Amino acid sequence: MSTGRRLETWLKTKSPEDRRLILARVGFTSEDDVTPQDLARLLLQPRAALSLARLCTLPQHQALSAVAWLAAQRHGPLLNLWHDEDPATRAVPRADVLDLLAGSDPALRARAAATLDALADMALVLPPHDDQVIVSTGVHAHLAESAGLGRPAAELIRLHFNAPEVHAIAETLGFPKARAREGAERNVLGLLADQERVRTLLAQAPAEAREWLLDIIGHGSQVLTHAYQARGGFGYQQAPKYAFRPGGSGDPNTDWLAGRGLLLPAGPYDTAEVPIEVAVAALGELRVPFVPEPPRPPAGLRGAELRGAELRGAELPGAELRGAAGADGSAQAAATAALSQIERVLAACADQPPALRKAGGLAVRDTRRIAKAAGAAEDVTRLWLDLAMQAGLLGLHAEPVQRPKGHRGKLPEPVVSLLPATEYDDWLKRSPAERLVAIIATWATIPAVYTFWPEEAGTPVALTEPEDPYAVGIRGAVFEALAALPPGKGVGADGLPYVTERAAWHRPRHFAESGAGDDLVGAVVREAESLGLVAGGALTGVGRVVRDLLLSGEAWTSPEPALAAALAAMLPPAQATAFFQADLTAVVRGMPGQELAELLDDVADRESEGHAVVWRFSGSTVRRAFDRGQEADVLLARLAEVAEAPLPQPLEYLIKDTARTHGRVRVVRSGCCLRSDDEALVEELARSRALRALGLRKIAPTVLISAVGEEETLARLRAAGYTPALESETGVAIIERAARRRA
Repeated sequence: MSTGRRLETWLKTKSPEDRRLILARVGFTSEDDVTPQDLARLLLQPRAALSLARLCTLPQHQALSAVAWLAAQRHGPLLNLWHDEDPATRAVPRADVLDLLAGSDPALRARAAATLDALADMALVLPPHDDQVIVSTGVHAHLAESAGLGRPAAELIRLHFNAPEVHAIAETLGFPKARAREGAERNVLGLLADQERVRTLLAQAPAEAREWLLDIIGHGSQVLTHAYQARGGFGYQQAPKYAFRPGGSGDPNTDWLAGRGLLLPAGPYDTAEVPIEVAVAALGELRVPFVPEPPRPPAGLRGAELRGAELRGAELPGAELRGAAGADGSAQAAATAALSQIERVLAACADQPPALRKAGGLAVRDTRRIAKAAGAAEDVTRLWLDLAMQAGLLGLHAEPVQRPKGHRGKLPEPVVSLLPATEYDDWLKRSPAERLVAIIATWATIPAVYTFWPEEAGTPVALTEPEDPYAVGIRGAVFEALAALPPGKGVGADGLPYVTERAAWHRPRHFAESGAGDDLVGAVVREAESLGLVAGGALTGVGRVVRDLLLSGEAWTSPEPALAAALAAMLPPAQATAFFQADLTAVVRGMPGQELAELLDDVADRESEGHAVVWRFSGSTVRRAFDRGQEADVLLARLAEVAEAPLPQPLEYLIKDTARTHGRVRVVRSGCCLRSDDEALVEELARSRALRALGLRKIAPTVLISAVGEEETLARLRAAGYTPALESETGVAIIERAARRRA
């Protein structure tokens, strides 16, 4: 039976939910059931296997690399990725894989066997799951060289050394000077191929050099070093030649190993490699790096010592864990503030829609204006804008350009503005928890870390296209790292390197391919804190739900029920009343309801947010409410309805005093003004039916205002038989002459 048929049979034993999860991990989502036959055909494609491999932890990736390396040694390298041969033709014995990963250590072999079983559940190790290990051709093609085993010394020396370097190594090893390169190379390779002679050589090495060699072998057999310098310039060379750097690398241990051929040039500049013969002799057996245990949470030491720790599976030195007591309270305050800021960002876009730049994104001045209106930092405002856009709460609107009569040229490009979408009105009517569900569900699966903006990327702008293929995987890995902290404990800023290292253990390919470091991980944590998913350096209840959704794949299919339940448990019900104080402030304990927030935003300014929201009244804020059509009696009545106690007298006095002076001076909109000393003529003009289109209105016995400009007003007056004169703003008569045009 072919591997494809066996895989199809195995998939039939899985539930439809399990098959949809496998499909989602490959990169496709579907609410419909996928047939085992179609899914099996997809999983045998190299691209699907690589998509699944990106979700592997470090030991799972190491196990796949070991299988691919063994297959390359047994069956030769895979030269044609798209060949039609059954993957079973490149099967390797399971016992050999366990030997390569764990040697003779029973406990380590058990962990390696469990890792292979986990890979089988992920459909990366293919059926029949017996004493042979079968993987997809994509794994063979791309992971065989990442097993962490060096190449043979003969290959490295032939590719990257000229005769002088070979003679120098032979001389350091104590061989007599050979007449030609071939003799010296034969002596060096003979020693390196003899495990007993290599062990004898290592016994003579400084203890620190031996430890450094084992450290390099344990982390992939390659290391960055300045031990060599390129011969013949820095241009592209398929097999560049290197010479020993005069004065050494600066590290005596590296120089000791390099001088004896235990460390050789790997090809890329400043990269050295331990030959496989040396690694086998040093370890006593052929082994690949295998780290089944993730880095442990830091304990006991200062955070500065954490930076630079290695992935070893032992306890990492690091920052003291801090108590995360009160984390849920802090998360509640953060979520309340986030929702309030998002509402005001959307309201600012509705009041004054920003225009999209021709180069894409919003102008910095528009972002700053919206940030000021929302009371948020610029980077946080950009985050809210992008999340609202991706959640469907904001949309782009292009105002059509009308073609002027007789115009035949190209019309200008329409102005594209950012406006709340139709879903925004429905979103406002939901409860606070339901409103946050849409934002958090979008954030969890969006392929971007919006607040991470490297300096080389230029000025940060809002509304960029989310296209970071590593963002979601890194986000999930960061949540995995935080979930591993002891209950009630969180990490501070000095514990961020631990989070990075632990996250890299969960998603090694994401971190290796993207080059992500502490700065990107810190941005993920800060975004999570702003949404109430992380508080006190630990995951909150809602954060743990997001982590579970990402692990299960439900974050892409149906995250709403779980998120709604978690947010409802964390957030208090929306408040419909406020406590008004004599210092002209109003306090809402918790999250204000939509109607209450709109009323208080209309008549006061938000002063602070958190566990409670505080508004402050002033003459300018009350005047703003009157400018928007509020009346004093109605406003006082509405405030009294939402007050937990009678309104304080200072607030009543402020509103009544502002109302008494409001509108005593009126600014009248008009196109132009008409005046005449003849009151009867002014009355006649105001009543003339022929001048009705001017919208004339008498504001004084000798003054009329027109709704249109002076040119049209003059033309219509003259057409009606009157003889008006044009007057300047200073009262001087203006003499009208026809303009003379010249070339």
